[in-house]
Amino acid sequence: MANFLSKSFLAQSFCIPAPTLTEKNLPPQNGRVHLITGGYAGVGKQLATILYEKNAKVFIAGRNEEKALEAIRQIKKQHPSSSGSLYFLQLDLNDLTTIKPAVLDFISRESRLDVLVNNAGVMFPPNGSKTRQDHDMQFGTNLLGPFLLTKLLLPTMIQTVNIAAPNSVRVLWAASSGVQVLSPKGGIVFDDSGTPKVFDSQATNYGQTKVGNVLLAIKLQEIYRLQGIRSLSFNPGNLQTELQRHSSGWLMKMSQSMLHPAKFGAYTELFSGWSEEVAADQNITYVIPWGRDGTKLMRSDITRAIKNGLADKMWEWCELETSQFL
Repeated sequence: MANFLSKSFLAQSFCIPAPTLTEKNLPPQNGRVHLITGGYAGVGKQLATILYEKNAKVFIAGRNEEKALEAIRQIKKQHPSSSGSLYFLQLDLNDLTTIKPAVLDFISRESRLDVLVNNAGVMFPPNGSKTRQDHDMQFGTNLLGPFLLTKLLLPTMIQTVNIAAPNSVRVLWAASSGVQVLSPKGGIVFDDSGTPKVFDSQATNYGQTKVGNVLLAIKLQEIYRLQGIRSLSFNPGNLQTELQRHSSGWLMKMSQSMLHPAKFGAYTELFSGWSEEVAADQNITYVIPWGRDGTKLMRSDITRAIKNGLADKMWEWCELETSQFL
């Protein structure tokens, strides 16, 4: 596995080809509606900027209204000729009670949603960090929050399929190179009760949650493909963003040498959510920097675990933990 891992990691981290879909060749987005979690900083803000420049309607979802409104002001100032629109949507992925009210707010204003980008997440918080529902912070924020948000928005997205281009209604899930280098053997370790194991290492837990995003993308597409929903996970790349705010020591020093501007991560997301190549190729499920099919680069032990039902386990756990908040 070591040779495969090295090849896979290198392909996603170094000598990356130029992006094929950027703000220069993205078609106009007039009339389309998009929702980006964490869209007021880092990669999410860069993606929101590109979409707004192309006249899209963009909802920026998160917990910090002040940051969001300032980002919206900056984006509008940057592109004064845009006919698009930007809105803030209040939700906190750390607190499942905030998600349904956010969705109700959204659907009171919109009857369509073309692309949902589960962009926000947390990496390496202090040991013992918990969500409002007492889940491990990374499992709650990176998996349960996005799962619940997606499930509640799916009826609107299915409705949108009827008025949108084929294969253009998509749900995106943020994975990372942590899938390859940080997750344990098999990707995720479940205990006998069907609950993911929380390790002492926050790096290992982060790697597990990113595998979880891959699994949710696969399972969602399996369930909803016939209803016209495409679901993909993506590794945005090794980027200079706020995601590293909890990182320190040797890991951070090692990663500094291969960090790229956040805008390149937005190009990975752009390919995942808006590329015609993805529309044409139904077999693309995992995208790597800066917009390439990385489906076959998944670690072999994770691929075997998926064939043996790992995605089903993840979906079932998320359903169980979020059912009371639907």
